[in-house]
Amino acid sequence: MTKNSKPRVLVKEKIADSGIDLLRQEFDVDVRLDIEQDQLVEAIKGYNAIIIRSATRMTAGVIEAADALKVIGRAGIGVDNVDIKAATKKGVIVANAPQSNIVAAAEHTIGLLLAQSRNIAQANASLKAGKWERSSFGGVELADKVLGVIGFGRIGVLVAQRAQGLKMKVIAFDPYVSAARFEELGVDGVENVDDLYARADFITVHLPKSPETAGFVDEAAFARMKDGVRVVNCARGGIIKEAALLEALKSGKCAGAALDVFEAEPPAGNPLLEFDNLIATPHLGASTVEAQDRAGTIIAEQVAAALGDRFVSNAVNIAPVSPEEMNVVRPFLPLVEKLGRLIVEIADGPLEKFDITYQGALADYNTKLLTVAFFKGAFEGRVEDTVNYVNAESIAEERGIQVTESRNRKAADFTNMITVVSVDKRGELTVGGTTIGPKHRPRFVKIYRHDIDIEPGQYMAFFRYDDVPGMIGKVGTILGGRGINIANMNVGRKKMGGKAVMSVTLDKPIPAEVLDEIRSQPEFDDVTFITFP
Repeated sequence: MTKNSKPRVLVKEKIADSGIDLLRQEFDVDVRLDIEQDQLVEAIKGYNAIIIRSATRMTAGVIEAADALKVIGRAGIGVDNVDIKAATKKGVIVANAPQSNIVAAAEHTIGLLLAQSRNIAQANASLKAGKWERSSFGGVELADKVLGVIGFGRIGVLVAQRAQGLKMKVIAFDPYVSAARFEELGVDGVENVDDLYARADFITVHLPKSPETAGFVDEAAFARMKDGVRVVNCARGGIIKEAALLEALKSGKCAGAALDVFEAEPPAGNPLLEFDNLIATPHLGASTVEAQDRAGTIIAEQVAAALGDRFVSNAVNIAPVSPEEMNVVRPFLPLVEKLGRLIVEIADGPLEKFDITYQGALADYNTKLLTVAFFKGAFEGRVEDTVNYVNAESIAEERGIQVTESRNRKAADFTNMITVVSVDKRGELTVGGTTIGPKHRPRFVKIYRHDIDIEPGQYMAFFRYDDVPGMIGKVGTILGGRGINIANMNVGRKKMGGKAVMSVTLDKPIPAEVLDEIRSQPEFDDVTFITFP
């Protein structure tokens, strides 16, 4: 691009005309829907931005070949077709349109609630088959029924608001939303999902898809629900375990279900489709004209911001930071993310406020990105939205989570240290960490209310227990008996005979039944297993 020429934008897949018009006000725009994937390495040369949907793959090779690229715009939510690591390494911003379909998804959820409560699809099929069977399709009203919302992110909130308009009573479970936020929206927030199961007449899930949420609504969950419950899944396939739903429909425990998503798509041969009281749609949650147009307009705005060196609110890779500050804070980003995950995992109940203290040389620099990294670790995989370094803080704000930062140039025991303090049901809760050596290897140095010293691993377990003889051996014996090897261990305590903590890194995960066995020992107060990314 010469000094006086406009930035060039390649629109590789169809977006709304309004988005094209917006871009053409400032940039040279080429709409090239004819470019094949294998032609992209050459075609992308000279362009400063590219806009795609899901069909185009922005591989490391394509990104490397792009000699002028500044931003990749994905007109939609998922960015699985973009090599974000390669883009970040090259300094290319990757932006998406995460809010483009939230209204569509919420409305589809309400549509499925109504459809199954009044047997609309079944009655329609019967009438078109030439039958008149009014007595076969009697339904139930939504008014005054209890809707349980599992996952209270943006879509969950919109569903709740629309259900309230139908005079439903809404309860919700999301451990990462504050009590004040629930109260503000007129929703009864429950601390335990079992409370939701016991009270809800209808249940809708709005969780992200992750190892932790796969099969979240399983056989045990259905057993704790009301007889005649009705469920909806417009979020991700597999959050409601299909085998469990199948049995619940067979037994009559579940009076009806509505699915827009499936464990395998398309769901050819899925036995659930044989049930008359199941309504199914082919992943239509985002399929509205408005949602598709909105995605194109939003991504055009994001691309325009990037090319104009303005703030890119939907960037999914690291927000711009000065080179000097980035050199200082970069080594601490993995540590702070792990501290975020650690404190929410060991907490007894939801946490609503965090005090983060940066000690040592870090105190002289802008630590904003580190605080964002903390929220990324705390929320990633636990909220409906994709969490990144740009939106993590806004997600926290939307959920009523508060954070205060403080800096102290002095660090008593380490060159740098990061400490996070919150309050759970048991009282003050603390985690802390530092980095060691020229490679900045992360270390956990505080947990619960005790000092420890252990290097994080992929699989870790944390125990809080009575400080009596034999506890280390008891844990080792139980784990060893199940073939689980302890790679590293550290113990901390404040005084003999009080409470102690044990941290261990492991070669493989601990099954739930083994954790339950350890929890059943009378000396143990807390037992937590965490898989770190």
